[in-house]
Amino acid sequence: MREIAEIEQALRRAAPHRLVGVVEDALREHGVLRVELRMADYGLRTLQLVGDVPGADPSVPIHDSPQGRAFGAQEPYVARESGALRLHLPVTVRGDRLGVLTAELPPRADVGQLLPGLAQLCEALGHEILVAERDTDLYVLARRATRLTLAAEMQWQLLPGRSCARPEFALAAHLEPAYAIFGDNYDWSVSDGRLTLTVTNGMGEGIEAALLTNLAINALRNARRAGLPLADQAALADQAVYAQYRGESFVSVLLLCFDLATGEVEAVDAGSPRLWRQRGQAVEPVGFEAQLPLGMFEETVYVPERFSVRPGDRLLFGSDGVYAAVSPAGESYGDRALARALRGTRLLPPTHVPQAVLRELAAHHGGNPLEDDALVVCLDWHGTPSTVAV
Repeated sequence: MREIAEIEQALRRAAPHRLVGVVEDALREHGVLRVELRMADYGLRTLQLVGDVPGADPSVPIHDSPQGRAFGAQEPYVARESGALRLHLPVTVRGDRLGVLTAELPPRADVGQLLPGLAQLCEALGHEILVAERDTDLYVLARRATRLTLAAEMQWQLLPGRSCARPEFALAAHLEPAYAIFGDNYDWSVSDGRLTLTVTNGMGEGIEAALLTNLAINALRNARRAGLPLADQAALADQAVYAQYRGESFVSVLLLCFDLATGEVEAVDAGSPRLWRQRGQAVEPVGFEAQLPLGMFEETVYVPERFSVRPGDRLLFGSDGVYAAVSPAGESYGDRALARALRGTRLLPPTHVPQAVLRELAAHHGGNPLEDDALVVCLDWHGTPSTVAV
């Protein structure tokens, strides 16, 4: 295959909307007949076609398609369809699953020879897509199966991604209703041996909730990027929200800072997002001293708490839209059903868990639309080699 370095250079030089064309031009030299790129939609239900490819379906389901098999398993999948040989490859960047690249090959092509180079090419393409999104709407538009509400547009633009993987951990999150989310949000940052994770729920509905959450998230980021300790990050964001709303609106947030070397965690619980831990066969809530939500009163002082995670632990975070959802019989999902869902998904990778839990939540709610938006974040802790050996 043409040197990957050459293709990467061609991708960097290409116009943002021409990335797929650059890949197709490079692969034609190796007998590839056609290339198509699909992006996962916001609801993680379909893979949406990027651009106009004659004869291609604009949308295919993730859970019942060859492309979906590659996306779900995060492994190449070879399919023979209508006499054609198609190779479907996941496009993923640092654990964030973006979509699937499909290469149509001659029926007798040597797939094994092409696979290593194509896998590298997909990684390079994924990085360039993230850069290109600063300058074009092409890939963002491909992610939506239907129109987003304005509140949802604002919330999705805030998010760092849908999943992230490093040697020490793997995490993933999902929001529902994906196209009409308003107050729930999450954020993470990995730097200097630490993972900072926040799970947020702004009060209210629609655009008001989205504006409130935007203010809180950016205030927390501003404090974090200034190098402030976790409790001071909460205090600064609290002041920002109070200054704007004078206590009439507030934001519930759970802030955590993980030491990647030791598994020690510092936490500030400022409201309703909750945490469950699965360790071995045991599933239990992790309780904190409840402190005031951000913006409720002026100059609130926050006190951090500490706990530790061990290699093999799974943490599940949920907004109040998860815990408060009730069954037709009146049972809150957070009472017992969430623990059952966590046990039932213990063999799934973290990228699959949030959606699986939210499907269980919908069934618990009787299949009716949720009264509040809902957020689930799943974190698997692997630890460093030194902590695993202990």
